[in-house]
Amino acid sequence: MFLGDGKSLSQENTELSDQTAWMLAVRDRRDKDAFAALFDYFAPRLKGFIMRKGTSSAQAEEIVQDVMLTVWRKAAMFDPHRAQVSAWVYQIARNRHIDIRRKENRPVPEELYEDPGTEPDASQILAIDQEASHLKQALAQLSADQREIVEKAYLGELTHQQISEQTGLPLGTIKSRIRLGLERLRRELKGLR
Repeated sequence: MFLGDGKSLSQENTELSDQTAWMLAVRDRRDKDAFAALFDYFAPRLKGFIMRKGTSSAQAEEIVQDVMLTVWRKAAMFDPHRAQVSAWVYQIARNRHIDIRRKENRPVPEELYEDPGTEPDASQILAIDQEASHLKQALAQLSADQREIVEKAYLGELTHQQISEQTGLPLGTIKSRIRLGLERLRRELKGLR
């Protein structure tokens, strides 16, 4: 079997690590056996890597599943000339771990801390409606660019990197628009209360 550069797979294997050969088979042929070999090789290593960062065993297993699914889905993006397979896979794992930590550390509205069996009374519903109205008014005061990015980050729960990939804007621009948008929202909401 020949790879895209005219070398046979057996020639390529003598020059590359097993992991790289497996990754190229996944990338080029969507080879499920090669993916199984990658999974068997990386899953326990990734789990240990993630658990050393203070994550529970169960959550680490979920992250590993998600990372390996990403490896399968984004295999076409792998370039052995830019990074080793292990570096590429561990970067995906690191990013996924950071995303999960960020979501866990987001503040939870007080309304969600209440006993789920209790029904909100009319005054609570009115207060929530008023806050939502104030927020809509404040969002309307942002520039269209800032509003779009803030909504993607907080309502769409996307990471800065995901927003950058979706919009094609540099990461620094995304961060600046979020920071400036949040500063403006604080001023607007302070004035509305």
